Amino acid sequence: MGSVKFVDVSEQDAIFEGNGWDALVVVTADVTSIQLDEVAMLASHGQKIDQRVGKSVTLLFAPGMAGGRLIIAPVKHADDDYQDVRIFADAAREGIKVAKEAGAKRPLLLVDSINQQRYQHAQQVAALACGQALWQALELREAGGADEPLEAIGILSGNNGATLTAIEAGRVLARDLCGTEPERMSAPAFADYCIDALQDSGLTMSVVEDRDILERDYPLLCAVGRSSFAVLRHQPRVVKLEYVGEGDIEKTFLFAGKGVVYDTGGADLKIAGGMAGMSRDKGGAAAVAGLMKTISLLKPKGIRVVAELGLVRNSIGSEAFVTDEIITGHAGKRVRIGNTDAEGRLVLADLLSHLRLKAVNAVKPQMFSVATLTGHVVRCYGGYTAVVENSVAKQANVANSMQAKASIWGEPIEVSQLRRDDFSQIVDPSAAADMLSSNNAPSSVTARGHQYPAAFLIEASGLSRHGLNAAMPIAYSHIDIAGSATEGHPQYGTPTATPLVGLFAYMTAE
Repeated sequence: MGSVKFVDVSEQDAIFEGNGWDALVVVTADVTSIQLDEVAMLASHGQKIDQRVGKSVTLLFAPGMAGGRLIIAPVKHADDDYQDVRIFADAAREGIKVAKEAGAKRPLLLVDSINQQRYQHAQQVAALACGQALWQALELREAGGADEPLEAIGILSGNNGATLTAIEAGRVLARDLCGTEPERMSAPAFADYCIDALQDSGLTMSVVEDRDILERDYPLLCAVGRSSFAVLRHQPRVVKLEYVGEGDIEKTFLFAGKGVVYDTGGADLKIAGGMAGMSRDKGGAAAVAGLMKTISLLKPKGIRVVAELGLVRNSIGSEAFVTDEIITGHAGKRVRIGNTDAEGRLVLADLLSHLRLKAVNAVKPQMFSVATLTGHVVRCYGGYTAVVENSVAKQANVANSMQAKASIWGEPIEVSQLRRDDFSQIVDPSAAADMLSSNNAPSSVTARGHQYPAAFLIEASGLSRHGLNAAMPIAYSHIDIAGSATEGHPQYGTPTATPLVGLFAYMTAE
């Protein structure tokens, strides 16, 4: 299924047969609190004959109502101190699945919200959860095996339909890019798909594909992809995207997206089944591409957004880079390779170095890297996104502000602290190189395994020259989505497009 269209519906009579909708999905924590008398009466009657009503998702026969279908999707534990707005998402996902399975093509969504700060965006979060539940893999759609898509989802008493449609369009692009197998979405194919999806968007777009230019400007990225150059369809790409809003530019956001389309581990080969699912190692680049899609559709004023997506296959072979090599990155720092399976930070370092040069002359720049970077973040935080920021971003309260915005939009974030110990871990013991990229153990068993890569990125990209006391301080936040980029099956779960929604909410906040 492609992108879902959300339509605002203001007339309460839309719940009745003959108004163009064929099911009513009610997301509520209490069936007795439903404000529409006809719905409340049917739900109350349903409870008398089926005790599941209000406890689990139920479909009630509702003559005269939209499609004759009333679906009650209960929100559970809404008064629990530790719950968040995702309980509305959980209910909506189950409700929309039942509506679709019942044959609805144009369901109407009614979210009976709760007047609490944490639930202020319950309606929008529930609607977006429907999009997540309905998405079907690109390969399935291209093979002709996907279910017929819904025509639209109506949002009763909604006023965000256009915004939600644009957000979901970006999330569909992100899911398509992230969740697709490594041949269909190789580096060149990723770049092509991305550019095609953003045609007529108003974005400035270019793709770097010439090997000489790539090796000159992105030497660390090209080290990761060195063995892939031998295969034409696997060769690296860098996609550059830029959006400039109308009016005076008040803020500039610069994003580096990790797009490792397949990670074998390289010469430090992944073993014991560890390679399965590594086609999802492009979730960072995918999320940034989707964010740019949403921005291009909604066209927020007063901001400029610059993105570079590093697309590369970490292949094995006689040309593969190996541990102990010393490679000079774009920022001029000489990097000793500690482990070829810690390749994502190498890709990001070159991208960030290029973005740093643009940030120096930008208006109020904030830099970000987005990546499925470490197993350690999953060990620490499970399925949550983590943000590690430099001292400039911390002083500007970037991560905490992002966390606050993302949380009420159903994308919780954990904020990690960068410590002096993290910089100690990237010192080259031989002193032959300026820094060490990593140790030679998996991040999941390394102390501070998701924090110290941020220290590496700051040093290797040249951002260390733009700290609090520099002539040009630059705020930088590293976003590790290894735990949140997909959900469900550990290798082949559904891409989530995280942190697209939270980032958009943060970037467009007044």
